Amino acid sequence: MKKHSARVAPLSACNSPVLTLTKVEGEERPRDSPGPAEAQAPAGADASGRTSHPCWRCSQAQLKKIFWGVAVVLCVCSSWAGSTQLAKLTFRKFDAPFTLTWFATNWNFLFFPLYYVGHVCKSEEKQSVRQRYRECCRFFGDNGLTLKVFFTKAAPFGVLWTLTNYLYLHAIKKVNTTDVSVLFCCNKAFVFLLSWIVLRDRFMGVRIVAAILAIAGIVMMTYADGFHSHSVIGIALVVGSASMSALYKVLFKLLLGSAKFGEAALFLSILGVFNILFITCIPVILYFTKVEYWSSFHDIPWGNLCGFSVLLLTFNIVLNFGIAVTYPTLMSVGIVLSVPVNAVVDHYTSKIVFNGVRVIAIIIIGLGFLLLLLPEEWDVWLIKLLTRLKVRKKEETAEGGVDPGSGPQSKSRRARPSFAR
Repeated sequence: MKKHSARVAPLSACNSPVLTLTKVEGEERPRDSPGPAEAQAPAGADASGRTSHPCWRCSQAQLKKIFWGVAVVLCVCSSWAGSTQLAKLTFRKFDAPFTLTWFATNWNFLFFPLYYVGHVCKSEEKQSVRQRYRECCRFFGDNGLTLKVFFTKAAPFGVLWTLTNYLYLHAIKKVNTTDVSVLFCCNKAFVFLLSWIVLRDRFMGVRIVAAILAIAGIVMMTYADGFHSHSVIGIALVVGSASMSALYKVLFKLLLGSAKFGEAALFLSILGVFNILFITCIPVILYFTKVEYWSSFHDIPWGNLCGFSVLLLTFNIVLNFGIAVTYPTLMSVGIVLSVPVNAVVDHYTSKIVFNGVRVIAIIIIGLGFLLLLLPEEWDVWLIKLLTRLKVRKKEETAEGGVDPGSGPQSKSRRARPSFAR
């Protein structure tokens, strides 16, 4: 499957509740989805109305991609919502958000081995582990992965990954999961603002409106609980997590650009190695200073920790490599759909009050998130769609206004003398 030739931006801790890497979401994904103008043409029909077999095959490919998209959306939604709810449940027995972050991030080491297994199973040109590793290391430059490259191009992202996940998990202790998941969606607005300022990306008015909606939603969410210190701290932690996520994504695009699937898998595995080598000391210090303390290792809910890590690993895998089978926009939809899932769970398991202000805030942030999914050429597509609809309406009106008895043939018939008496 030569899909590893396609380029992606490693997704990551930035889109997931806790440990997604960053696939610079709206910026680097291939835009292969058909525009509205193309979608208006009947599938499998040419200008003369005859069936075109190549077009039908193309339509089948698109249907297959949409089918996989639905599967990816369900997987993204369930894994993100499930990991968030499981983290909340874990903190009832194991109050150690940083240790949980460290434990789950270690599982990133599995990315490259899992990718290589897929490469061996699907690729026609099979390579050894060393050959594949060396080829993927070209992503870091001509010299490959050197010690200097490790500390300058990988370590900073490892720190941002850890901060993103830790702040998100710590916020779950302060506020309900519905608020946390919907506020984290604001990271997409932050990505746009930073990209516009730092990367000089194209200015889009609709995305400015989306960013304003996100900020308004944050303020309204804070007001929903009456500006209590407990909820304000929790909301500040989520916003900080979303900001770290956005910074991670923009810096990745600025410093590293985009990566092939194998390169993205190697990069994520390197983050796991960095976490094991350099972050392990922090949970140890927190344990002996009793900041994050547990009486016995037998009291640790290992099932919850492993389940949480598996869900996050699944989320990252789907979000980073799902682009190979479906449209990127559909994967992003899965993230926002996790909000109502968390809301339903919170409604039955916690004392959350869905007052008018909170509901409006959720709707506003969700709307802003969806606006940010619009492609850069959305206005061109919209104009083409409206133009085609207008032309079609005129054609239908012209056809309906022609009287069957007033055509040229009927006039010629009236002009001819009739000899039949």
